[in-house]
Amino acid sequence: MKILILHRVPYFKIEYYRGISHDRHEVTYFGTDQALATLPPHLRCERVSRPGLRSAFEEARDWLAHRPRDFDRVISVSEYELLDAALLREYLGVPGAPANQVALARDKVLMKQVVEDAGLRVPRFLALPRFLKLDGRVPWYGRTVLKPHRGASSEDVLVFDTPLQAAASITEGRTGISRLDTGSDLADFEVEEFVSGPIRHFDGLVQGGEVLVLSASEYVGTCLQYAQGRPLGSFQLALSEEDRAWVSRALAAVRVEDGSFHLEAIAHRGELVFLEVGNRVGEADVVATIELATGVHLPSYELRALLGERLTGTLPEPPADRRRYGWFVYPGHHLAGREFQGLDGAAAFRDDPSVVAWNELPPGSPLPDHITYQAGETVLAGIVASDTPEGGRRWITDLFASLLVRTRPAALTTSEQVPA
Repeated sequence: MKILILHRVPYFKIEYYRGISHDRHEVTYFGTDQALATLPPHLRCERVSRPGLRSAFEEARDWLAHRPRDFDRVISVSEYELLDAALLREYLGVPGAPANQVALARDKVLMKQVVEDAGLRVPRFLALPRFLKLDGRVPWYGRTVLKPHRGASSEDVLVFDTPLQAAASITEGRTGISRLDTGSDLADFEVEEFVSGPIRHFDGLVQGGEVLVLSASEYVGTCLQYAQGRPLGSFQLALSEEDRAWVSRALAAVRVEDGSFHLEAIAHRGELVFLEVGNRVGEADVVATIELATGVHLPSYELRALLGERLTGTLPEPPADRRRYGWFVYPGHHLAGREFQGLDGAAAFRDDPSVVAWNELPPGSPLPDHITYQAGETVLAGIVASDTPEGGRRWITDLFASLLVRTRPAALTTSEQVPA
């Protein structure tokens, strides 16, 4: 089989060799030089560099116009290039989900509309141009969230006290988001009511619309708080039959039929409220914690599903040790321009026998200038095991309360303490 991979996610995050036989198939990786540099040097494949100045679809189309060739599959596992892969499949006549289907799991307005139509609760919402036409006079009165409708990692997300406050800030060009304040990208945003409650994420694998693997977890902190510089974690929960049914209904509504998924919901007054979904694996150490708990490496089986291999009956049995796992990550992007000098308050946790993984930046490392959950870029990332969800939550909460991050300006030597 001839396989084209739009390559953006670093290779080690996906470990493509575990799901695709590079000896049996002809695999071409199409990506920027930076992305291609993450490929193992001895991997049997073709590497095709693209400038990265336009979309992956546009640059792939231009490449193929000069060097026509056929492919049996076009794959992307990056949230940012799922639509590019779908457009390229349509352009080449290759099997796979079409662009209008993929858009349902990329566009936050479309996805909430179809989920609501399926009878599940969603936050009340409006596309931003419609919201502004109403001058903020909408059917809810409290806190209001502004977000890009195809964004990720909670970038450019703001929370206002009221809809009227949100409308005034946007209209007067004082949100602090340049593309909004200049009025150039209003159509790329939406607003929704703020629904309070713990945020849960459901991760797993689906093929032919059937959920084959499902894990439930609850965040410690929120992705928005992480974007603002606060630590984030997650711990695995018990999964009820009601949860399973709800997830299946939500996935069916957004037509996530094959591959991995990461679905977020708010637990509000005994009811799950749909927040958003992606047809891809979760960030941070979601993949690793699910493999520890279930034995299933999600990217590998997703790739097999996308190649058309039947997965039922091939999944490994869960480990005999049915412990629960949580992940934790402390950001550094809010300290960009400084060097990491060390962690205070971490020793008791670092040496705890329940720690499965602990990845701490070496002292002297520069801190990232962009939001990332990646070990080796963040101040700290790791995994902890516990016997109960309560134990996982307590361990992660205690860790975050104990940490002090020491940094210094890149050009100076005097250490400073920054509260965690």
